[in-house]
Amino acid sequence: MSIRSFHPPVRTLMGPGPSDVHPRILEAMARPTIGHLDPRFIDMMDEMKALLHYAFQTQNELTLPVSAPGSAGMETCFANLVEPGDTVIVCQNGVFGGRMKENVERCGGKVVLVEDEWGMPVDPNKVAEALKAHPETKIVAFVHAETSTGACSDVETLARLAHEHGCLVIVDAVTSLGGSPLKVDEWNVDAIYSGSQKCLSCTPGLSPVSFNQRAVETIQKRTSKVQSWFLDLSLVMNYWGGGTKRAYHHTAPINALYGLHEALVLLQEEGLENAWRRHQNMHAALKAGLEAMGLHFIVPAAARLPQLNAIAIPEGADDIQVRSTLLKRYGLEIGAGLGALAGRIWRIGLMGYSASPKNVLLCLSALEAVLTESKASINPGVAVDAAQTVLAERGY
Repeated sequence: MSIRSFHPPVRTLMGPGPSDVHPRILEAMARPTIGHLDPRFIDMMDEMKALLHYAFQTQNELTLPVSAPGSAGMETCFANLVEPGDTVIVCQNGVFGGRMKENVERCGGKVVLVEDEWGMPVDPNKVAEALKAHPETKIVAFVHAETSTGACSDVETLARLAHEHGCLVIVDAVTSLGGSPLKVDEWNVDAIYSGSQKCLSCTPGLSPVSFNQRAVETIQKRTSKVQSWFLDLSLVMNYWGGGTKRAYHHTAPINALYGLHEALVLLQEEGLENAWRRHQNMHAALKAGLEAMGLHFIVPAAARLPQLNAIAIPEGADDIQVRSTLLKRYGLEIGAGLGALAGRIWRIGLMGYSASPKNVLLCLSALEAVLTESKASINPGVAVDAAQTVLAERGY
């Protein structure tokens, strides 16, 4: 048997992640590898922290990329802040709230679940009721941008509620960082995690996290060991601390960090508010085309994420067949529904480098062609024109 080099096909990634990777990021990752304690690499680490401060809109000293995907960023937050016996309110309005629940349980915590319908944001009134019913609560955890549904919850309001009851907050920002307004310091977020592969346009495998002083003090006062050695921040922070003296913890994924550094430089060059605006503009164009076609969103407009568009599968369309044809014929990937929404929705991502007029128009034209061919119940021949009208109005 002779196995040759792997050469992946060229795809347009418009699912729930990963997103298309910017060519500058791929180029950055191909640069020469140096040691993870090399003085020049340490300089880059300091720059990375400054760039993450900008992306998160925070000055938290404990801000760093975990050397693993967003799921490890999630576990970093829970493993360090939850001790056995702690009560944690977990808000679930989709798949990823459920993963928070699992993390709390594995840390030995007691979960108080606040549930909302999938496709709806977290209801602050339900959280307030749970806080009153459970005054012993230590942490409130929720997803800012629920990737499984495209619903956006109100971080500022939920964080304020938690703090009024003396609780910390843990926020999942995997799909929101770089794509939607996110202001960690202004909104008083205690611990937050994200991923490199979505609105930052980088490859999967890194998880930016940030902890404020309240969270750091909670970690320092722990009475039990963090159950994960690798994710124990009391150890990791000695490697990602300031200055030139770093304590060895693990061999950092050097070239992957080159890529995240370049992604954050690109975000800085574009400007954070401009990036938020671009995602919103591309969503408006996609929305115009989808609705002209006769498709509809499952999330109310006020809570709808621009970068993750969850649409109901129209009558007459076969979920798997449509997605398979889009991939084979057009090299276009869109996402399936998860959990309770499997087989009922498609998830169309407009994240980072993928959030472009070219991708919006490709998606609409390809989807319209496949749905027309399969005799689904849509309005043919109108989607692209509707999207182009919006793009022109917004200067594209």
